Amino acid sequence: MSPRPKVLTTTPLLVVSDLQRSIDFYGRLGFGEPGIWGEPPCFAMINRDGLELMLSLTEGAAKPQPNGPHGVWDMYIRIADLDAELAALSQAGVAIDRGPVTTMYDMREIDIIDPDGYRICVAQNVE
Repeated sequence: MSPRPKVLTTTPLLVVSDLQRSIDFYGRLGFGEPGIWGEPPCFAMINRDGLELMLSLTEGAAKPQPNGPHGVWDMYIRIADLDAELAALSQAGVAIDRGPVTTMYDMREIDIIDPDGYRICVAQNVE
């Protein structure tokens, strides 16, 4: 079998009900430099520290279908310093839904719920 090419990254795609509201919310999480496409705007890519996030506006009668209302993560973001992140989120007015908690698998985590109900876990390795 031939060697496989190196995986460089993964890019989550969230289907959202209000593109600008989502861009603004994720901006409060530190994502920036939005690229916005469509007329009217219907798709955006934002990034933080090389992690890209795609936001796509719902079409027709479709609605976002997040796992968050069922207590399941839609996205898991590992960071270097959870305390610093908590301070930045507080300053940005972002509510924490759960945590911080230390898990049995040696992570310290918080959960945030976005405007469409997507559950984002932000976590740091316990050292």
